[in-house]
Amino acid sequence: MKLGLNLGYAGTRLADITPLVNEADRLHLDSVWVAESYGSDAVAVLGYLAAITRRVALGSAILQIPARTPAATAMAAMTIDALSGGRCHLGLGVSGPQVVEGWHGVSFRDPLGRTREFVDIVRRAIRRDEPVTYDGDFYQLPLRDGAVGAGKPLRSILHPIRDQIPIHLAALGARNVELCAEIADGWMPFLHPPQRDLYAEPLRRGTAKRDPRLRPLEITTTVRLAVGNDLAACRDRIRPNLALYIGGMGPRERNFYNQAVRRLGFDEEADAIQDRYLAGDKAGAAAAVPDALVDELALVGPLERIRDRLAVFAESGVDRLLIGLDASRGVDELLPHLEPLATLTADL
Repeated sequence: MKLGLNLGYAGTRLADITPLVNEADRLHLDSVWVAESYGSDAVAVLGYLAAITRRVALGSAILQIPARTPAATAMAAMTIDALSGGRCHLGLGVSGPQVVEGWHGVSFRDPLGRTREFVDIVRRAIRRDEPVTYDGDFYQLPLRDGAVGAGKPLRSILHPIRDQIPIHLAALGARNVELCAEIADGWMPFLHPPQRDLYAEPLRRGTAKRDPRLRPLEITTTVRLAVGNDLAACRDRIRPNLALYIGGMGPRERNFYNQAVRRLGFDEEADAIQDRYLAGDKAGAAAAVPDALVDELALVGPLERIRDRLAVFAESGVDRLLIGLDASRGVDELLPHLEPLATLTADL
């Protein structure tokens, strides 16, 4: 199992996170990943990280599919890959309806169909073996509906240093996971309990339809970390972040993270967290996150306990474990633990 970092929405904190990224590069960690939502842009941050690193791979976790055209996404991936000397991982996801329709002004309908077409076009553009044409339900190249008629099939004028850049998909629902197993190079589950085989059937169905030319599906997941001898205090440091996702990431009926926690059997707890969070009681929502859920989804406690949990992740088939950066505490808390974690993971 490889170890990496997920810097989250780090675009406004580049000066703060630079020491952590430099240390990850020095320690030969596998990768550093950057997120975006409706604030800082991940592509610009990855370009910056390409300039200050030499070894560590650079990934998006995730770029929002509705925020860009497939061609613009392919251009960004090829550029980051060129700037970094072939270290780019392209993580993609559909985000959620609040952001997609509220911020980007794009319909959230049929996210699976859009994802399939998007990935296909991105791969064709990067491969650059012929001008890109496409006649899909969401994308037409050249444009057909509402076009002035001057479009022509084009091939990238940038010659990519790799004709295949790994594409990872963030997926939580069964149909999304099945699609991911069919078409992607990697799967990026979130709130992923390693000891539970919740997605075995959709993964099996998707793999059965997978193009044999694709490599085996990689699993990359992000966890939060709180190291210390006081286990209760460590759990308390994790609860606010879990409460944010379970309670506040999306409307009541379309919060995919809340639904994911329900699949773990925490229905009553998910209700309580969401009720309190949506009522504005963030502290109450955090307090409603049970110890058992924290223990399943995070790395908490002394390093000896965390070592045992790392082994569980490795044994479950996780290929790449990303430590999520907590914006409220940031680099100072994580930096001293990075080398011990790298040593522990290297032994797995």
